[in-house]
Amino acid sequence: MNIKEEGTQPIRTEQEIVLARQSCRKLAQDCGLRIVAQTKLVTAVSELARNTLVYGGGGDMHWQKLEDGLRQGIRITFSDEGPGIPDLQLAMTDGWTSGSGLGLGLTGAKRLVNEFEIDTTPGKGTRISITQWS
Repeated sequence: MNIKEEGTQPIRTEQEIVLARQSCRKLAQDCGLRIVAQTKLVTAVSELARNTLVYGGGGDMHWQKLEDGLRQGIRITFSDEGPGIPDLQLAMTDGWTSGSGLGLGLTGAKRLVNEFEIDTTPGKGTRISITQWS
């Protein structure tokens, strides 16, 4: 797998969540993702960017355009130095909600993309990577 292009965008305000969604849609279009895959990715990005701001106290969205043979893809990683997720198993349970956000939660975001990875340490922050392939 090759990284064709990459960049970072801060997530520290509500406006930067909007910018993250817009950037993601443009990246998805550039990579040739179909409209359904674009919509799924943008929805997951919206949820994860909001989580980064609300629960992580702000952080960064790092994006990469990927190439794997004939496939094109996008990997987006959200990272923060917030409190981390104290009970990851509970947070990854369907139907569990903290009471804010889009109501999708982490499990909803996971179902929307092809690949989902999460690394969290209480007191040290959270890192979530999602990938969508064409």
